[in-house]
Amino acid sequence: WPIPVDTVEQAEQRGTADAVRTARPALDDAPFVVLNGDVLYDRASLAALYDADAAVGSYRVENPSAYGVLRVEDGRVLEVVEKPDDPPSDLVNTGAYVFPAAALSWLDVDESDRGELELTDVLQRACETTDVRSIPFDRWLDVGRPWELLAANEWTLAELDREVGGEVSDDAELRGDVVVENGATIEPGVVIEGPAYVSAGSHVGPNAYLRGATYLGPDTRVGHGVEVKNSVVMAGSAVPHLTYLGDSVLGTDVNLGAGTTVANLRHDGAPVELTVKGDRVSTGRRKFGIVCGDGVKTGINCTINAGVTLSADATVAPGETVLRDR
Repeated sequence: WPIPVDTVEQAEQRGTADAVRTARPALDDAPFVVLNGDVLYDRASLAALYDADAAVGSYRVENPSAYGVLRVEDGRVLEVVEKPDDPPSDLVNTGAYVFPAAALSWLDVDESDRGELELTDVLQRACETTDVRSIPFDRWLDVGRPWELLAANEWTLAELDREVGGEVSDDAELRGDVVVENGATIEPGVVIEGPAYVSAGSHVGPNAYLRGATYLGPDTRVGHGVEVKNSVVMAGSAVPHLTYLGDSVLGTDVNLGAGTTVANLRHDGAPVELTVKGDRVSTGRRKFGIVCGDGVKTGINCTINAGVTLSADATVAPGETVLRDR
C-alpha cells in the first residue's frame, strides 16, 4: 500500500499510555488517533470517529462489567469506569480514540493498580477538560480469546474478493471468494469453498478439502485426504495426511500426524468450553475444536476432544485419545 508508516519500538511494555508516550516524538503537535491493535472495527464507524475533534468509540454489549464502561449524556462522554460491578451504562469503550493535541502532555500518568500506565486515565482527563463525543460503532470485536480469533477470521474473510495466483491445478476446484497468493500451490483433486485464504508458500493437496472461513498462513501444508473447516492455521504448520481439523486454531510450526481427528461438537449440543486463565469458559459456539500452541506435534491416528488446548511444544502419542488440556 502506498502509505508511509513510521514505526517506534516500545522497549518495555508498561501499558497503553506508555505505548503512546513512546510514540510521542513521532507525533505532530496536533490531534491524534489511537486504535487498539487487538480489535476489529467497521470502516464506516472509524470514518465517523476520524471526523470528530475529540472522541471515543462506543459499542453496546450484554455484559459491560467485563470492559471499560462509558457514562454518556447527550452524546458527551463524562466518565470511563473500568470493569465496574454496577455499570453506569451498557456502552463500552471500543479502544478507538481521537485525542486533542493537548493530550500529548497528559501521557505521564501514574501506575494503575495492576502496575501499568493506562490510556484510559488520559481519556478521563480529556473527558474532564474538553467535549469528548461518543461515536457509536456498528460493528466491533475484541479479539482476546481463541474463539474470538475465529470470529475475527470469519469477519475478515467474508470481505474477500476472489483473487487466484500461484500454481493451481486444472483439476482443482475453487468455489466462491478464494484468495490464493502467488507462491502457493494447489494440487489436483483439491476443493476449496470460499471464503478461504491460502498464503504464499503454502501447499494444498492432492485431494484435500478446505471449507468455511479457513485461513492458511505462509508456508503451511495441507496434504492428501485432509479436510480443514473454519480454522486458522498459522505459519509453517502442517496437516499432512488423512486428517480432520474443524473450528480450530493452530499456532506456528504445528505438525498433526497422519490420521489425527479433531472433535468439534459436544454430544449434548451445548456450547464448547475452553480453559481461560485456569477456568473453563463457554466459547458461545456450538462448534469449536482445539487450540494448539506453537510447535505442537501429534502422533498418527490420535483423537483430540472438543475444547482441548495443547500448550506450546506439547506432544500427543500415536493412537492416543486426548480429553484434557496439556
